[in-house]
Amino acid sequence: METSWTHATVLLNEAVDALFNNATDPASAAFDGTYVDATFGRGGHSRLILSRLSALGRLIAFDRDPEAVAQANAISDERFSIRHAAFSQLADLPGGSVAGILLDLGVSSPQIDNPVRGFSFRFNGPLDMRMDTTRGESVAQWLETAETNQIAEVIREYGEERFAGPIAKAIVARRQERVPISTTTDLAQLVADTVKTREPGQNPATRTFQAFRIFINAELEELQQALEACLHVLEPDGRLAVISFHSLEDRIVKQFIAKHSRDEYDRRAPFAPPKAMKLRALDRIKPSAAEVSGNARSRSAIMRVAQRTEV
Repeated sequence: METSWTHATVLLNEAVDALFNNATDPASAAFDGTYVDATFGRGGHSRLILSRLSALGRLIAFDRDPEAVAQANAISDERFSIRHAAFSQLADLPGGSVAGILLDLGVSSPQIDNPVRGFSFRFNGPLDMRMDTTRGESVAQWLETAETNQIAEVIREYGEERFAGPIAKAIVARRQERVPISTTTDLAQLVADTVKTREPGQNPATRTFQAFRIFINAELEELQQALEACLHVLEPDGRLAVISFHSLEDRIVKQFIAKHSRDEYDRRAPFAPPKAMKLRALDRIKPSAAEVSGNARSRSAIMRVAQRTEV
């Protein structure tokens, strides 16, 4: 049962407030228009968005996780719909049809705390890590055939792990001994035996688990596709709010907003008028000390907010 796996929504009020522009008091206003919660999770943001919408407003939610979709199906509100899809599928929405989009890129607590999902080295469970358990291969299945250099590249690029090479070699050596790495405990112990030094307070397997999760779910590629889709589907003055939890994600969001927040000049045609900027950077928000104190998992969160320009 999932009842013991609670989830505290990060930057709940700050994120929803950021979506609703042109309002002196967002908490007391009712908004028309279509909004998107591109990562439903357990619905904290979605429920607050619905409370702000008028009878004419609409909320479309996306999530890859079948368990999250099941939670969403319990919402009986005609203004709400859920799609079992990755947020890169935002591109399927009509152009200029959305007033606000929220992307919360974190892994939800129920996903982390449920051993069956295989996201955490703190619990023994199958080495899965798929956001969508209905498709694709698990981390354990990928490690059965991946080459040493590929494993090392994934750990290095997505985990920023300086011991990527030795870890990859140890994984392949273990496989050659015909001893499969099929559980989270198997992987965590192998990394701990290989990595002899680590930052104080950090489990040696932290970076490797992050890397494999990002890779197996194509998280960074999905994020890049979703951001491009946001430009297409946001209406003029529509808001984009993105909550990131590690530097790889935040760097992509920061660079994307910066790129589209300036006029673009064509160097091949220096006298041609520039293409007008598509976004306006508005804010960078971190959780308050009170939120971090009450929810330690929020401490690394950064939310960046931008607005679609009139083009």
